[in-house]
Amino acid sequence: MDIDEESRKRTKEARERWEKSTLEESLRGLGEGRETYESLSGIPLDRIYTPLDLEKDKSLTDIGFPGEFPFTRGVYPTMYRSRLWTMRQYAGFGTAEDTNKRYKYLLEQGQTGLSVAFDLPTQMGYDSDHPMASGEVGKVGVAISSLRDMEVLFDGIPLDKVSTSMTINSTAMILLAMYVAVGEKQGVDRSNLRGTIQNDILKEYVARGTYIFAPEPSMRLVTDTIEFCSKEMKRWNSISISGYHIREAGSTAIQEIAFTLANAIAYVDAVVSRELDVDAFAPRLTFFFCAHNDLLEEVAKFRAARRLWARIMKDRFGAKLDRSMMLRFHTQTSGVSLTAQQPENNAIRVAIQALAAVLGGTQSLHTNSMDEALALPSEHAATLALRTQQIIAHESGVTNTIDPLAGSYFLESLTDEIEKKTVEYIEKIDEMGGVAVAIEKGYLQHEIADSAYRYQRDIENKGRIVVGVNEFKTGEPSTMDTLKVNPEVESKQKQGLAELREERDNGKVARSLKDLKEEAGKDTNLVPYVLDCVSNLATLGEISDVLREVFGRYEGGRTV
Repeated sequence: MDIDEESRKRTKEARERWEKSTLEESLRGLGEGRETYESLSGIPLDRIYTPLDLEKDKSLTDIGFPGEFPFTRGVYPTMYRSRLWTMRQYAGFGTAEDTNKRYKYLLEQGQTGLSVAFDLPTQMGYDSDHPMASGEVGKVGVAISSLRDMEVLFDGIPLDKVSTSMTINSTAMILLAMYVAVGEKQGVDRSNLRGTIQNDILKEYVARGTYIFAPEPSMRLVTDTIEFCSKEMKRWNSISISGYHIREAGSTAIQEIAFTLANAIAYVDAVVSRELDVDAFAPRLTFFFCAHNDLLEEVAKFRAARRLWARIMKDRFGAKLDRSMMLRFHTQTSGVSLTAQQPENNAIRVAIQALAAVLGGTQSLHTNSMDEALALPSEHAATLALRTQQIIAHESGVTNTIDPLAGSYFLESLTDEIEKKTVEYIEKIDEMGGVAVAIEKGYLQHEIADSAYRYQRDIENKGRIVVGVNEFKTGEPSTMDTLKVNPEVESKQKQGLAELREERDNGKVARSLKDLKEEAGKDTNLVPYVLDCVSNLATLGEISDVLREVFGRYEGGRTV
């Protein structure tokens, strides 16, 4: 990478010669397609990159080797030559029984990890028979109201043999407790459970909206969970700090990693304030990013994020363990990029996005199904999405060498530029007083909204071509068969809850909920009390209602 002054001089002279002769002649005859070119995030792009675009002396300090600080080239020394990424297809719909069948099918097809999608009532702390749940039960994920549902969800799936990711935030502590209780019923100690709970509440205030409580008590629940897992569940990832939803809300790639890392800084600050050594919990911090359409920008984004996080953990927090500095991440291909028009085209988009994630060094990957702009994935579409990962893994050849695009003049320059602009965002957030203040002021929200507006405007004026939407249209409606959730799901869930409340020991339920309420008003770590509640068959809604009594409900920027 590094070249001496004489070589730089020769390269500069050669480029000037090329521009005045070969390029100038071509431009007179052909011109260029557009006046300016830029990445999906708006970074201006030159027509060609050379060693002159790279800073000197960067090879070892900024790029280095895989498995070594600053981990630009990957967090493990051998990457996919030793072990492929976890193929973790996100799935959940209808009842726990419906989703259990889909999990078993996907595992039979070669999926290597589970990923649970929960319905909106579960995400918002309501049981399936609550009036607020009406019409939403099982629609965008599986309905889980009690430990019994969780037992059915993982029936026949040994929790000591699989790793499970759960996309849940406001009620993350409750779902984690249910998972621990299921493990105990299977004879699996909590210390042997492997997986990830998303547990990232800050991005909910920015991009998604499934929060229940105000930021302060919400952060308390997140921190309680991280602290508990650092002591009791050392193989479990206690948080997955998510840029995915930030990107899906309309952010650029730069905003995605800047706002995600700013959130991560806030979480580390919160846990360290409890006098926990950073190296006691940081190795189990994980991240969740989006893979969008701009293949090379996405690869550069992942590399820049990895390098920047390593420096933040070392320089800002004084981490000493390599694992504390490693940015390990799950990737999901971009749902917002999928189109209802010509949905078969989505399979091609997903393949490009998945390739970007692999070239960028992801540890885990979900590939969206081609029908997801129309409905939840059908079995056929979900299988094709999984096959996309398997073909990349076993047929494309990109797993044979580590970080194969490293050293590209363009890619290294783009990695540097993304890192630089990300640092500018983080410094601005720091100047405001941290990410909580920035969220309260609406700064992150406004930045994302502006980016989303520019992107949509470019599509509408054809500054950005979306095949089948604003160009190359056919006008033919889709004939694709889609998954339909059985309307009887809600009544089945209600019936199951009624039976549960009759059969359980309601005295034990009342006592465990009373204990939780008392401790919620103190500084106690609440995970053991929530675990006691779910083990006694208290429902998710009942536990959430107790916490709502203590913490209040956050609505319209205030607690009510």
